[in-house]
Amino acid sequence: MAWTWRFERSDGTEVQPAVEPEEFTTQGDAESWVGENWKDLKDGGADQVLLFEDDTKIYGPMSLHAEEA
Repeated sequence: MAWTWRFERSDGTEVQPAVEPEEFTTQGDAESWVGENWKDLKDGGADQVLLFEDDTKIYGPMSLHAEEA
């Protein structure tokens, strides 16, 4: 099993990530990675991410923008 991220603009258009991810062997590793890199990903042009296990979407889109207070 491989866990991967898809990076998108807010309109759903796929974009290349500013930080190149690997294929992760666990969901926890994938989530930790995006947690550590979300600011760089957002600054690089991604607005949201989707998590996949092989070809199955697990969840998303998940916004990389913090909620406005």
